[in-house]
Amino acid sequence: MKKYDLIIIGSGPAGLTAGIYAARYNLNFLIIGKLNGGAISEAHKVCNYPSQNNITGFKLTQDMVDHVKELEGELKNEEVTKIEKTEEGFKVITNNDEYEAKKLILASGRKKQTLGVPGEEEFLGRGVSYCATCDAAFFKNKTVAVVGGGNAAITAALLLAEHSDKVYVVYRRDKFSKAEPAWVKQLEKEEKIEPVFNSQIAEIKGEQMVKSIKLTDGKELAVDGVFVEIGFKPNEELPNMLGIELENGYIVTDRRQRTNVKGAFAAGDATNNTLKQVITAAAEGAIAATTAYEELKKEN
Repeated sequence: MKKYDLIIIGSGPAGLTAGIYAARYNLNFLIIGKLNGGAISEAHKVCNYPSQNNITGFKLTQDMVDHVKELEGELKNEEVTKIEKTEEGFKVITNNDEYEAKKLILASGRKKQTLGVPGEEEFLGRGVSYCATCDAAFFKNKTVAVVGGGNAAITAALLLAEHSDKVYVVYRRDKFSKAEPAWVKQLEKEEKIEPVFNSQIAEIKGEQMVKSIKLTDGKELAVDGVFVEIGFKPNEELPNMLGIELENGYIVTDRRQRTNVKGAFAAGDATNNTLKQVITAAAEGAIAATTAYEELKKEN
């Protein structure tokens, strides 16, 4: 079993930045992540990361991964199935292997929420999608619906409008109050996009593929695809394995990104920070790696 100074779980901006700092501190570290970039890898555009006023989430992710690799960091695309506390630190078990480390950073992010309506699971991959960046091109000259009213929903709608003939944005409130005004202005200028306020999807209908959505008021809209962008929920499973303190499902940390479990840190969207952005995730990853390094230095 290979042993490390530090294992970082999660290969999004928080985990990758932690890896960059760990490499510069000359730590023997491993990043384990199921999807490089995490949620940001699916972003159509990132417009508020310093020096990058218009970059795709995929490109930003690739730049971060390349940075880690240039520093000879080790990155494995595996799924963590179990974490155990040991006398020397932590044991991490994945779908492929087992690893040990003195310190651990949880940067496992969040997962997308589902609608939980009839037809959603049935038509997944047959018209239902959770990633406009991945699937927008499949809906060229078609009609689609985006569900949600935050930045993710609006940017998904803008991307889909580049391919589709018509884009409905179904939102349960009477205006886009959660989205940044700049994104809302762009959406309002796009003639292909039609907001459907004060509405929710009651059912997704079709045969082999999605054919329509039924709203809670009984109205039915003919669509070829449904893109769900209604937010995220935290990944509680891994921190629960270690008895890490949570607040509404998110990991509680101090200002040095330490959790209540000695040697375990957390960073990024998995924590109870107030702003879920690339820049804050990267900052927390840097702090977590620095704190881990300082503790290792004292212990050696």
